[in-house]
Amino acid sequence: MQRTAAFIISFLFLALTPIAIGSTGESRTLKFYHTHTSKTLEVTYYRNGDYVPESLENLRIFLSDWRNGHQHEIDPGVMDILWEIQRSAGNSDAFEVISAYRSPETNEFLRKNSSGVAKKSQHVLGKAIDVRLRGMDSAQLRDIALELKLGGVGYYKKSDFVHVDTGRVRRW
Repeated sequence: MQRTAAFIISFLFLALTPIAIGSTGESRTLKFYHTHTSKTLEVTYYRNGDYVPESLENLRIFLSDWRNGHQHEIDPGVMDILWEIQRSAGNSDAFEVISAYRSPETNEFLRKNSSGVAKKSQHVLGKAIDVRLRGMDSAQLRDIALELKLGGVGYYKKSDFVHVDTGRVRRW
């Protein structure tokens, strides 16, 4: 009987330990510099096992369509991808944002006036961001993003940035 009780106690301890550890609270903080507006943002978007609503609102505003000011909810999974990139790279410098949310009007304008802009862009859905990471070569940033296999990854060597999104895993 004592053996059974010891087994049950050990089992419960092991089973409940991850819950206790998770509740102690990992925080995820990202730093941004927007290349078109010169604005900066440092935001802790995840704390104690949950996304921080106020921080997600700050991201919605900061990552709005810089051409017309239109805003859209940003998929927190995009931030998770950036967080995982930084962890893998061991680099906590600021992400330089080239493009995040794009209004349908901006996306259509870009499609007509440049190449490589998708008609059904993840940017229009708030599920994509184009970035550089300070202190890191963009090709290395691309490689890390590809290795993570968390969504779409595009590499724009000539313009020196990487696109990541929360869509299906693909590359270009």
